[in-house]
Amino acid sequence: MLGRQVRLTVGVLATCALVAPVAQAAPGGPQAPPKQAEAVGYGGAVSSVDPEATRAGIEVLRRGGTAADAAVAVAAALGVTEPYSAGVGGGGYFVHYDAQSGAVSTIDGRETAPASAREDMFVEGDKPIPFDEAVTSGLGVGVPGTPLTWQEALDRWGRKDLGEVLRPAERLARRGFAVDETFRAQTESNQARFSAFPATRDLFLPGGKLPEVGSTMRNPDLADTYSALAKDGVDALYGGEIGADVVRTVRAPQVDPAAGRVVRPGGMTDEDLRRYRTVEQAPSHVEYRGLDVYGMAPSSSGGTTVGEALNMLERTDLSGVDKTEYLHRFLESSKIGFADRNRWVGDPAFNDVPTKELLSQEFADSRECLITPDAVLPTPVAPGDPRAPEQGCQARPAGGAEPYEGPNTTHLTVADASGDVVSYTLTIEQTGGSGIVVPGRGFLLNNELTDFSFTPSRPGQPDPNLPGPGKRPRSSMSPTIVLQDGKPLLAVGSPGGATIITTVLQVLTGRVDRGMSLVDAIAEPRASQRNSAQTDAEAAFTAQPEAEKLRAIGHQFKDGGERGEIGAATGVERLPDGRWVAAAEPERRGGGAAAVVVPGR
Repeated sequence: MLGRQVRLTVGVLATCALVAPVAQAAPGGPQAPPKQAEAVGYGGAVSSVDPEATRAGIEVLRRGGTAADAAVAVAAALGVTEPYSAGVGGGGYFVHYDAQSGAVSTIDGRETAPASAREDMFVEGDKPIPFDEAVTSGLGVGVPGTPLTWQEALDRWGRKDLGEVLRPAERLARRGFAVDETFRAQTESNQARFSAFPATRDLFLPGGKLPEVGSTMRNPDLADTYSALAKDGVDALYGGEIGADVVRTVRAPQVDPAAGRVVRPGGMTDEDLRRYRTVEQAPSHVEYRGLDVYGMAPSSSGGTTVGEALNMLERTDLSGVDKTEYLHRFLESSKIGFADRNRWVGDPAFNDVPTKELLSQEFADSRECLITPDAVLPTPVAPGDPRAPEQGCQARPAGGAEPYEGPNTTHLTVADASGDVVSYTLTIEQTGGSGIVVPGRGFLLNNELTDFSFTPSRPGQPDPNLPGPGKRPRSSMSPTIVLQDGKPLLAVGSPGGATIITTVLQVLTGRVDRGMSLVDAIAEPRASQRNSAQTDAEAAFTAQPEAEKLRAIGHQFKDGGERGEIGAATGVERLPDGRWVAAAEPERRGGGAAAVVVPGR
């Protein structure tokens, strides 16, 4: 499998018969494990949004698996219980710390555009096609990278084979899981488009109805897909019968004529799947308060944008200022970071991305000087030039619009008894992805290509995120690992589209600068400023007394996030005595699930 990797150094997954799923009210049906936002103990730790997935990871750790083994097990289980966020039909970014070598490494498993993609693939005439038509289509589906990411992680850092780590998820898909309020609400928000595709409707709307909270949702088709991957390896997708079904579905989506929906076909081919490669590359890296912060380099914009913002914040003692000034500087540094990200970050295989320069302290200083304590920067802020930081305080006329990114995704963090750590964010983009289930396979296809800019975000200026054949669309996924003196201190990440960057930045500064516990930093009310006139904010954020003080100096807020929530972070932290803390959301998405192998306070 390593032959499928492309090594790149940058700065700093037998046609199955369609089996009807079962959703039934079930006293005596499967009961979800209890959720808890924090767990402390020994032997390793797992945190995810879902208790079934967390339990799968703990099971693998208890059987002697590594953090990489457990991370793949958690991700596969999330494909069962969080199918609208991630799965076999998607992609993601895997960041790994190896305790033996002290090295942080990454796998770029981002989806790619098919060879048929062109810069104007989302344009008709002189206008971009309606965004909703691109989302729910074959046109928006990228070549999946998740299964190969799993295999590469196991090859490099695992002790288990793919079949063994998929086994908990396969059992879960056959046994079923208890539908909760979040799953029902996400299904309801997708009901109209799911109903247009018979395979999707049969799986997620059995009998044409929404699944009831407390009922049992089974997915035997997905269980069979996992079984096929276990038996035949990921070549079952990248050149086998699963892949042939994916290509057939992308090129000719099966639509119910009664739905009255026109669904654009995509251009993916069997050859696109055969040619797919993950990319091994150096992580992004900045030093912050004496800590080493590692993240995901481009094609993700997460590592560079979080890193640039941290560099801008470095010059202020955020532990000494009051909360209003802390939040003001957090919002303004995010604003500037997004201006630079939108101009400079794309797939480095197609663009000259100045990763090293974006992460330099000199460039951050040339941008941080724009921030004043008593006023906000007019939006949109224009990008700076990371290759010319000597120009000094870089302020220019602005223009352009914030590119759209879907709000969903999922994140997991894992540590093992040896000290290896994984921070892994994976996605199918929109909540529910393209809305298209591959018939007989039990998983949704992504709509990741809608992360490309349909047209240049700033007219007359180069845009590194326009589509192209084989190109990876820019992402905001920000899986992060922080080392102290070469040893893991914490790891964190979140879903949330473009709000991922600001969520990770807020959690990091809350933990490192403001002295919060990791679970409290995750629970803190959130806001997300992405170089726009108004800042997305949760109701709890604007209810704080500091919000009025922020308004007084020019900040404007609007309700933000899916269902009024921004992100759903997870993290792990190593305590000085060797214990692990696993931390998850107390409330967002119904609360997350943190666990350790051996509890011990």
